[in-house]
Amino acid sequence: MRGPHNLWRLIRTGATFERTGAMSVVLDAFEAPRSLRILAHVLGKPFMWLGYKGDPEMPPATRALTALGPAYIKFGQVLSTRPDVVGDDLAQQLRVLQDQLPPFPRAVAKAEIEKELGISVDEAFSEFSDPIAAASIAQVHRARLADTGQDVAVKVLRPGIERAFRRDVDAFYFAARIIELFAPGARRLRPMDVITHFDGVVRGELDLRLESASASEFAANTAEDPGFRVPRILWHLSARRVMTLGWADGIALGDNDALDAAGLDRAVLGERVLTLFLSHALRDGFFHADMHQGNLKVGRDGDIIAYDFGIMGHIDEYTRRVYAEILYGFIRRDYKRVAEVHFEAGYVPANRDVDEFARALRAVGEPIFGMDATHISMGRLLSYLFEVTERFGMETRTELILLQRTMVVVEGVSRSLNPHINIWEVAKPVVEDYIKQSIGPRAVLNDLVKTAKVMGRFGPRLPGLVESALIAQTHPAPAPVKSRRGAIVAAGLAGLVLGAAIATALVLILD
Repeated sequence: MRGPHNLWRLIRTGATFERTGAMSVVLDAFEAPRSLRILAHVLGKPFMWLGYKGDPEMPPATRALTALGPAYIKFGQVLSTRPDVVGDDLAQQLRVLQDQLPPFPRAVAKAEIEKELGISVDEAFSEFSDPIAAASIAQVHRARLADTGQDVAVKVLRPGIERAFRRDVDAFYFAARIIELFAPGARRLRPMDVITHFDGVVRGELDLRLESASASEFAANTAEDPGFRVPRILWHLSARRVMTLGWADGIALGDNDALDAAGLDRAVLGERVLTLFLSHALRDGFFHADMHQGNLKVGRDGDIIAYDFGIMGHIDEYTRRVYAEILYGFIRRDYKRVAEVHFEAGYVPANRDVDEFARALRAVGEPIFGMDATHISMGRLLSYLFEVTERFGMETRTELILLQRTMVVVEGVSRSLNPHINIWEVAKPVVEDYIKQSIGPRAVLNDLVKTAKVMGRFGPRLPGLVESALIAQTHPAPAPVKSRRGAIVAAGLAGLVLGAAIATALVLILD
């Protein structure tokens, strides 16, 4: 519950932030107003002795969050995906947060599995290892199926983790409310929105059925992608607190020496990582949003294997088309077209000057294209682009911030494999292919077919809607505005009927 009982947890939090030096770092990152800075230090300094010391070798912010425990670690990881909220510098620091925590005993994990699945672990698995990885929310065991002998990975939530997270998230909400009440100037930081976003992410990760569903959808989308694999989910051994999937056996993508010893071409792997990410984001609109080296392996056959699907990104089809055209415009250095796309999509208010916006975009693009190929960054381009569009009145879009953040991580992975990779040369064919598929004449035809199918589903209702509108015309309402609205509705419905006829004809022709 979000009440005064959370004060003790907040006092301990403030004390830890003061003791580790993280308080000033965080307040600077949020550009907190003077009133909030004073309040934070007044509440924190007298209780510094209650704060956790943390690891002095870590930067202040990561040191404090790691010392405070799982919920705070996860909060920092989520904030690392929101540079629009915490700023680029702090977001960069938070990306190195490690949530490797002491594992809980194997016997406890087996008891959790048996309680959740209603089966005996010894009957389901012929082998069940000690924990091989332990994070803030769950830990992973390697096991072997008793009936088939297949090696699998079994992910199990920490006992009581839901209650622990609920307690800390309630404290976060309480703190956000205090900030809004005592520091009105800080409302522009949207503290309640930030906590709500974090709450939604954590709720998703605390239900492994949702991660299993994400992994399953991702596997289905990428089944035909050459050189890429997603382990298969074993649904009969998965539930809310347990997830079982095929074992991903391979070389860690960050181990260059092992990759070289295995005779794998790192330049090819670097291009493949970038190409796959762009394909998933543009083609499918559903991408792995945590594609760092720790979540990627390389099989002996050279296939890239992805796992850990707790954070996935989604972009709707219309937004994908808009941003593909924006990227394509930058690749061609056609800044006027990039500006026009922003206005056509309604991202920039219509009362702004399109030529002035195009010049601002040129100031973003030209310095990047003037760089050496090894320093060109699409992630940096998107970051600068968001800064410019914000100045011209574009509202922040969370899904695009996540895309930009993931793009930076993917570029880092690609460059760790091949420092000389030319990001634009690799990206250009992927973007061009998507443009041909989704914006050209073929896309228009596909859209008309989809429209016809929708009209076909609602076709039986159209005559009744038209009849109701026409009958309403014979009984006009007293207010002329309402009468005019009825005429508009009738005309619109008539247009729908005509459109349905045309769309249906197109379907018949295409079939």
